[in-house]
Parts: sequence; C-alpha cells; structure tokens
Amino acid sequence: MLFCRNGRGDSLTLEGRVVAPAQGIDECLRVTVSDGVISALEPAPASALVLAPAFVDPHVHLRTPGREDEETIASGTRAAAAGGYCAILAMPNTEPVVDSAAVLGSLVERAREEAVVPTGFMAAISKGQGGEELSEMVELANAGAAAFTDDGRPVVSAGLLRRALQYGSLTSRPLALHCEDPSLSRGGHAHEGAVTAELGLGGYPSLGESVMVERDLALAAAEERPLHVMHVSARESVHALRRARAAGASATGEVTPHHLVLTDEAVRSLDPNVKMNPPLRAEDDRRALIDAVRDGTLSVIATDHAPHARHEKDVPFEEAPFGVIGLETAFAALHTHLVLPGVVTLETILERMSAGPARVFGLPELRIEVGARANLVQLDLDADWEVTEAGFESLSANSWLLGETLRGRVTRTVADGREVFSA
Repeated sequence: MLFCRNGRGDSLTLEGRVVAPAQGIDECLRVTVSDGVISALEPAPASALVLAPAFVDPHVHLRTPGREDEETIASGTRAAAAGGYCAILAMPNTEPVVDSAAVLGSLVERAREEAVVPTGFMAAISKGQGGEELSEMVELANAGAAAFTDDGRPVVSAGLLRRALQYGSLTSRPLALHCEDPSLSRGGHAHEGAVTAELGLGGYPSLGESVMVERDLALAAAEERPLHVMHVSARESVHALRRARAAGASATGEVTPHHLVLTDEAVRSLDPNVKMNPPLRAEDDRRALIDAVRDGTLSVIATDHAPHARHEKDVPFEEAPFGVIGLETAFAALHTHLVLPGVVTLETILERMSAGPARVFGLPELRIEVGARANLVQLDLDADWEVTEAGFESLSANSWLLGETLRGRVTRTVADGREVFSA
C-alpha cells in the first residue's frame, strides 16, 4: 500500500521531550535507532526539542503523471520529509486519472525509484472521475490502491456512490469524499457572505458542501460502510458528521491547517494564494472546526497540498485555480496560530497529524517503543523562521503563508527507519 525507495535502515540517536499522545508518553528520553528499529529508550536530560511520532498526510496532490512542472514524486516527498511526514497518500486527479491498474502500477514503480518517504496512491471512484461509471475497484485494490476518491470532483450521482460503497466491502479500502453540490457552488470563487458581496465575487455557500455531506453520510449509514469526509470547511458539515458518529456511523473527517487558521476575511487581499476549494469560510465556521478537532469529530489534519505553477496563480483572483501547498508549513502554522495562543494543545495537534490519519486509513500504528520501526519527527518549538519561496523543497510556491514568520520548526524526520530530513 505504501511504496518508497529501497534502503537500509539508519542507526542514530535522538534526544528530546518525547510526546506520543496515543501512547500516553510525555517525558525526556534518549531514543536509539539501530538498523531502522528503535532499540532503546533511556532517560535523558531536559531538552528544548520535542520528539514525536512522525506525521501522516492522507491528502496530497503530487501532480504525477501529467503536471511534473508543478510537482513530482521526488519533489513532493522531499517536501513531505521537510514537513515531518513519514507517509503520504496521493490523489488520483492526475493526467491521466489513476483509474486503471496500468496507471497505478506505473506510479508504484516510480515511487519505488523516487519517493523519499513511503507513499500510497488513491484510485478514482469513477472512470476518468466522470461520475458515470465505477472504476475497476477490486482490480485497483489488488494493484495497491490505498483508498478510493474522486477528489477534485464530487460523486454527484447518489446511485453511483451507493454502488461504490457496496463494492468497497469487497476491497477493504475506505472511500474518501470531496463533498460539493456543483449546482450550488458553480461560479463561486470564495465563501458566500459579506466579503464576496463587498468584492463582487461569485459566492460558494456553506450549503454547497453540507448538503452533500448529509447525503453521503446517509448513504454510508444505509450501506453500513465507513466513509471519510475530506477537507471539511463548514460548521453545518461538522454538525452533520457529529450527529452521524453519535448515531453509530463509521464516519470520519479531516480539516486543513488553512481552514483552521484563516477566514474569508483573508480574501480581501485578493491574493490567489488564499483561493482554495472548499473556500475559507466565516469565523463561526473556523471555531466549529477547531471545536471538532478538540473533541475528535475531525480526527485528521491533512494539508490538501495542491501545487500550481507560478503563471497559473499570477492572474486575477477570479481566474486563478483553487489550491495551496502546505506540506512544509503545516506543523509550524498550527503551532504558531493555535498551540501558542492556547487554542488547541500540542498533544491534540500531534495526534491529529499522526495517529489519527494512520488509524482512518489502516496504516501501520506509529509507536515510540522498543522493537518498533522508527518513524519520528524532531521539533524545535522555539525556532522562528520566515516562509519564503526559496525555502521550499516543493517545485511550487503557492503558499498562503509567504512572508510570514512562524514559530516551531521540523529539524529532523525519520521515516520507515531512515533519516530523510535534517535541518
């Protein structure tokens, strides 16, 4: 399910305050790694550095095949390593779409040659992401598909989604859905509200997301199948997900750093780097998302890393494509804007970036214990750094954080027993 360049495990020693929320660990330790496996945990002096289970991002656009000018498997996984990630899942909305075993197989082979960190690939739910005919889901699962999604497009047909949920029982792979009603979102460039009214922009209402969240959760409940809701942005969607979970549904959701930090007020700048789908919403939506991260309704923080070439974003706001990058800034943005002000605890952020997504997508449990494969991130919480284009490993620089000074930085990443990044 996860693929990367072959290589021996490294031997190294790391020290710091070990914070592993899923294990209930919070103490200063020396972690010894031998041939890629944690071989010893010993008491260590107090340290300003934090060691934690490395991060997992289940929502990354690597733009390969088709748009290698924006990102490649090599550059995207280098960016992931720099951001503290030990595993990522790539989206299938490429050119061509990942809707056949042949396309998926070629990606798997490229990952085995190029990927710096273990990388999985989601396959499309429908052929060509056209929403009319199911992909060969069983064949794709057998070829290594990590999950199924038509991300970038919603599954508009309720009947097709119902069949996809039914076939999902044969694949043992989760469905991850981009929930959007195109009849409500069409022509929208930002959240429908006071800002779009004042700027004269087409609005994308919260209902454009939440009505599809409600429908998709209802279908999943009827089929008694698990469902993952991608990049939740609206408080109504949060309420729907919370109700479904309370009723016993196997439903999970994710949220991005930009939706946790920004609101549609940022759109007043008309900076194309704050244009994304779903759009930044109002402050009450943001607060609902934060509450949902705290209580576990949203158990996954994912970047929705979406690279775009400079010329594509260097246009008026309404002409620009949706999407921003985020692999290299996710932790620092959340630490700066949520942890330091006391809005969300460090432990919660670490869990939602690591154990949470691994659990949802059935990836190996990330544990800091003797005998475990080493997947570690070392963090300097006191480090201040400025986000600049020159600092990115990604081939693209369409970041909503350009020019901002953040506090908290990844200094080392160990993925699958190998040191893949060191500042």
